[in-house]
Amino acid sequence: MKDRGALAGCGVLVSRPRAQAAALADALRAAGGEPFEFPLIDIEALADMSAVAAADLDGAALAVFVSANAVRHALDTILPLRDWPAALPAATVGEQSAQALRTRGIARVITPQHRYDSEALLELPELSAAALAGRRVLIFRGDGGRELLGDTLRARGATVEFITCYRRLPPGDGAPLCAALRAGRLHALTITSSESLRNLAALPGLDCLDALQALPLFAPHARIAEQARERGFRRVIETAPADTGLLAGLTDYFSSHPCDPKRTT
Repeated sequence: MKDRGALAGCGVLVSRPRAQAAALADALRAAGGEPFEFPLIDIEALADMSAVAAADLDGAALAVFVSANAVRHALDTILPLRDWPAALPAATVGEQSAQALRTRGIARVITPQHRYDSEALLELPELSAAALAGRRVLIFRGDGGRELLGDTLRARGATVEFITCYRRLPPGDGAPLCAALRAGRLHALTITSSESLRNLAALPGLDCLDALQALPLFAPHARIAEQARERGFRRVIETAPADTGLLAGLTDYFSSHPCDPKRTT
């Protein structure tokens, strides 16, 4: 962190799901900022976790967890019933999810090191056709989502089994977001998924979208940044990956664009 006061007076939208929002919110406070936590994706456990409990881990070549939510919801169900097979590696796209796996006692964790997305994971030799053709791969995920991992691994000759372990829901009311904006509590947005962008645009009660589109929007991935521009956001800043990248991008930007805490929209 270059300057602990660089975000003084800055209200920053933290749009991650509630279970993943605390680290970024804490880092913003430490830099003098004021996080406004408004999840653009809500995570809900499934009413019936029997398919997760029955997941056939033995003999699988790889278990992929698409997010920290997948780690939590899947392993909360599986590990009270059985030990994780020592021979079964787990793969995930980000360091937060990788650390969650290690914390649960899974020693063999595969994750990309420099870019945290499905494309980077698929570039690793452990997910190549040579490694997985003719073998079985489990993908633990929420309902729906991108099909890239499954489609690519099938094309490489793997047998892919999707295991849904949570639901993703959009928020139901955009009025609190507009109220915060009009009260001068928002100076920047952080958006960490394409789904969050879609949910934001479709929010019921959101009558301030044009004003939101005028705020600087920080995105930790080129795909998200490009989609934000396509959706009408006029100041999009692509940052380095993860919370550390978002914080660095915010700090750099507001070091030369100080916030006015009295600004209203």
